[in-house]
Amino acid sequence: MSETIQHEDGRVELKEVAEAEIRRSPLYNEDLAPVPVGRRTWTTYNYAALWVSMAHCIPTYMMASGLISAGMNWWQALVTILLGNVIVLAPILLNSHPGTKYGIPFPVFARAAYGTFGSNLPALMRAIVACGWFGIQAWIGGQAIDVLLKAVVPGWHTLLGAGFGGHTTTEWLSFLVFWAMNIYIIYRGMDLLRSVENWAAPFVLVMTALLVAWALWRAGGLGHILTQPSHFKTLGEFWPIFIPSLTAMIGFWATLSLNMPDFTRFGRSQREQAVGQVVALPSTMTIFAAMGVLITSAAMVIYPDMAAGDVWDPVKLVGRFEHPVIVAVSMFTVVVATLSVNIAANVVSPANDFANAFPRLISFRLGGLITGIIGILMQPWRLLADPSGYIFSWLLGYSGGLGSIAGVLIADYWLVRRKRLALADLYRQRGVYTYTSGWNWRAVVATLLGCFFAWVGLLVPALRVLYDYAWFVGFGVAFAAHYGLMKLAPPAAPDTVADEAAAGVAVTAE
Repeated sequence: MSETIQHEDGRVELKEVAEAEIRRSPLYNEDLAPVPVGRRTWTTYNYAALWVSMAHCIPTYMMASGLISAGMNWWQALVTILLGNVIVLAPILLNSHPGTKYGIPFPVFARAAYGTFGSNLPALMRAIVACGWFGIQAWIGGQAIDVLLKAVVPGWHTLLGAGFGGHTTTEWLSFLVFWAMNIYIIYRGMDLLRSVENWAAPFVLVMTALLVAWALWRAGGLGHILTQPSHFKTLGEFWPIFIPSLTAMIGFWATLSLNMPDFTRFGRSQREQAVGQVVALPSTMTIFAAMGVLITSAAMVIYPDMAAGDVWDPVKLVGRFEHPVIVAVSMFTVVVATLSVNIAANVVSPANDFANAFPRLISFRLGGLITGIIGILMQPWRLLADPSGYIFSWLLGYSGGLGSIAGVLIADYWLVRRKRLALADLYRQRGVYTYTSGWNWRAVVATLLGCFFAWVGLLVPALRVLYDYAWFVGFGVAFAAHYGLMKLAPPAAPDTVADEAAAGVAVTAE
């Protein structure tokens, strides 16, 4: 007898009797439970606003700077950013599908491929990366608050003493204030997050456009960067920089390419979530990076005495403005932009991931608090010390690991299971996805192989090219390995359409 209800639009939800049974499972809590169809209310605008808000962040603004400092001219940098975001859109959309269809978050979706306990491997790998990003964004937001208060409070920087670690006490205080704002919104839940994203998206876009107009007016037109030629005279010179840069651009959203089910589980339909993402992600990332190029180009003319590194930092740039009101409004915009991206991209997923590890002990809220604490311990002020370092080390390095996870998830859902999941069994200790003590060794082996080949170039100089293609290598190896192992050594758990139907999944021809 089926344990699920299949709706005409393809969405699946548990029947009350099945939900009542799995509520007793140690793998279940309210935050990880499938979202009922009646509560899946996110529209095309909500998903577009989500991506606009996440793309309008300081690392996006600064991204082109790392590429230009590596030798690209402005249009080469923007094309690299656009291409990277078009490529990463593919795994984002493929992993979004099960969220909308079954109403499940990323770590629960991962149970199908990795096992009910094995899902903690990809979930915690994703969570640690998110904690690092959370810390980076929280430090940037804190810097914005510090500049804002400096503009309106006389003597702000020396108000609480000299400080420590190369930063004043008020800088540390501003960082903690911004950190607390993030945790507060998480404690209020996803509805408040959706409201923040909805109004933050247009607000940040309009305010950044006004800053572009002001900068070009003050500079009397386009400046140094738009006329600066590329350092590369031949394709042979350009390619060794282009490939790792492209991989790093993919790595920028490789995290979201895994955990979009955390958001699409609230979607009204597959079409609405897909259209919202396709329209907003590549276009917004490229436009906002272009705004950063234009503002920086003008700033070199307006403030010729600024250090080359500072001119790419909008917080330090706006800090040069003389009118306190303009500084305050600009920094408030930076705070809103950073807050919206940080919560959506860097707190929602690890909060669910930590909850998945200990469902009975860790709630979504407690998971968010754990994320915040680890984000501080990772010392984000050190990660941001070198503007190009986080592109060629931070982004490039972890993209190989996340690409490996994406390869396993996509191969498993689209090829092995053909979009059919036994929804109730994702929460059962003994069911279709128990495998061997809760672990599917095939997915684990595939992930480790993907990581090995993606990262081996760090240890073997002759294989450095594999590291430059880290995301592609990790994805390809893990995809092929998982599919091959599932076919050559299939698990004992039911794996056919007939068996899945008997296990309680609604079989669809969607």
